[in-house]
Amino acid sequence: MRQLLTSVAVPVPLYRHFDYRVVAGQAAQLRPGLRVRVPFGRRQLTGVVVRAPFEAPDDGQDYRPLGAVLDEAPLLDPDLLGLCEWAAEYYRHPLGEVIAAALPGSLKHEGRAELHLPQQWQLTAAGREALAALPERHRAQRAALEALRSRALPSADWSAAAAMRARLGARGWVECRAVDTQAAPCAAAPTLTAAQARALAELECGGEAGFRVSLLEGVTGSGKTELYLRRIEAMLAQGRQALVLVPEISLTPQLTERLRERLGPRVLSFHSGMSEGEREQAWLAARAGVAPVIVGTRSAVFVPFARLGLIIVDEEHDPSYKQQDGFRYSARDLAIVRARRLQAEVILGSATPSLESLHNARSGRYRAVRLRERVHAQPPPRIGLLDVRGQALAHGLSPALLGALDACLERGEQALLFINRRGYAPMLLCHACGWRAACTACDARLTLHRGRGRLICHHCGAQQSVPKVCPSCGQSELMPLGQGTERIEQALANRYPRKRIERLDSDRLGKRHELERLLADVRAQTIDVLVGTQILAKGHDFPNLSLVGIVSADQALYGADFRAIERMGQLVTQVAGRAGRAGQAGEVWLQTHEPQHPLLRTLVERGYDALADALLEERAMARLPPYAHLALLRAESEDAALPLRFLRGARALYAPFTDVQAMEPIPSGMERRAGYTRAQLLLQADSRAALQRALAATVPRLGELPESRRVRWSVDVDPADLF
Repeated sequence: MRQLLTSVAVPVPLYRHFDYRVVAGQAAQLRPGLRVRVPFGRRQLTGVVVRAPFEAPDDGQDYRPLGAVLDEAPLLDPDLLGLCEWAAEYYRHPLGEVIAAALPGSLKHEGRAELHLPQQWQLTAAGREALAALPERHRAQRAALEALRSRALPSADWSAAAAMRARLGARGWVECRAVDTQAAPCAAAPTLTAAQARALAELECGGEAGFRVSLLEGVTGSGKTELYLRRIEAMLAQGRQALVLVPEISLTPQLTERLRERLGPRVLSFHSGMSEGEREQAWLAARAGVAPVIVGTRSAVFVPFARLGLIIVDEEHDPSYKQQDGFRYSARDLAIVRARRLQAEVILGSATPSLESLHNARSGRYRAVRLRERVHAQPPPRIGLLDVRGQALAHGLSPALLGALDACLERGEQALLFINRRGYAPMLLCHACGWRAACTACDARLTLHRGRGRLICHHCGAQQSVPKVCPSCGQSELMPLGQGTERIEQALANRYPRKRIERLDSDRLGKRHELERLLADVRAQTIDVLVGTQILAKGHDFPNLSLVGIVSADQALYGADFRAIERMGQLVTQVAGRAGRAGQAGEVWLQTHEPQHPLLRTLVERGYDALADALLEERAMARLPPYAHLALLRAESEDAALPLRFLRGARALYAPFTDVQAMEPIPSGMERRAGYTRAQLLLQADSRAALQRALAATVPRLGELPESRRVRWSVDVDPADLF
């Protein structure tokens, strides 16, 4: 009798799986989706079985024996394993690494897949009495108890430190209990507006179970979230589950809170801001069917579900849904693939849909559902242009914008100033000799972070202290040029010493729960002016915010990437949508040195729809997505000559594929980054199938090229940018 083998996907950067000899007694256990321990070289790795035992083509003695079987039942069900296999093939990435990306925490290795029901903390009767009598000086204890006064909180959402939790628990003031995932809804649904009712009817049309994709295009403040809730409630009533994807961690607190108000504690989060243990438990809870709703970021597309019926992709246009390194997948696109495989429903929501989604809706592949009216009668604010050419700017702020800000604060309303550049200034210049602080590892300038006293490269992370004198000429006339969030925040703090000015960017939000605290303060109207980056651009609802000032969007008008203006239009429209959401009049001002730019004027005068129409015409003429399909081969090396040499060899592999155009390899937009010289090769095809055929035939051969072991190379299918 011949030996039995089984195929295992191992988390290594090799485009194949590996066959191992099945040891006596293992054959009956082995099924696809099980984790196993396998010998690999001199290491022991955790892999996943991808093929049931089969007969060896020979006596099987040359195959290494399989190690321990780690699971009693497959950890990856057929849905999730099939999705990983599809993604590995489409994005041309090693299957073992794709599967590793789909597993959280210790489950990537040999951690036990043990589900502990979600826990939540609540205030006891003794805790309420203690809170009423607790002296003001016990600030930390009061803050921890106050957080639980109105309602119980899941462990992941209660920001009290572990020691504080233990201390309060020992006194009997708080207790931790398992969440009742079948709890009844907590709040009644509001009455829909006429526009919302029409849109919901369109989403429900053909309401029988089955695959369909709807593009819900609704202006900011039109009530898309309420429609999400109605469709989730319908799924839960059918005994099915829902996945809600958001592009950034900053959007999860508000949306999760909104869903829990209506659906109760059965809404769980899944994102990288949680601990590995918390992510692992949410993953297992969804898999077991005890978490009816998951709200998560990009990686949540791989959360397994027992009965998934609905996937919502909020802010579907956002580039954060595309992983930019390693396994370069699009969570939005994988969500659609997954729904098709499960015969589930997909809702793509956005006020500024991507051009690809708009094209799919117009060509009939997606159902188009539109919400043109805000929930409140007040229409969305129009964007006004401020021509700042020749004006005296105070730290980048024009007199007109400062005047609008003065009036806003005098009315007791809130304002937001948007600048998509963190730090104090993007450049430090010597006034005497012209020296500029540059990164030694990148073709980039160092950004001045005055609060930390550091010069930091925003591309590779390198940093150094700020010099007291010019390293080139020894003079002390060092000047910060340009503006970042720190500089705007400081300028406003000096101008309005009695007002509370807060900055929201990734530098500020390093501490866990810091974002939730600041957003709660905004909604409580204890913050007067917000200065922030794109973290604030979408999804947030600030009822008293009436003024938005966009410090500049000019850099996008002449960006090297073909998506730059599309993203500028989306960002400006989304930021503008933060104003006037509670029904008050809102105003939006955009400072520019390019007031006559035709596409900027199209956006300001006719809105995002008109800009999208103009850009789609340009894309059609240039044969760019959505009218063509792209893949990008990237290569980098410390040896400056190797990347282009490797890519020229790669380009020759595509010569037989006449329906795929392989461009001449060129240096990347930023040629030198983190000490590596970078280059890229663009592949373009009118047919997705043609591009995939070419990639399937050539990517396995790239590792055979002479320079392949001397460069780091990667394949990016459907690249989000060409930088």
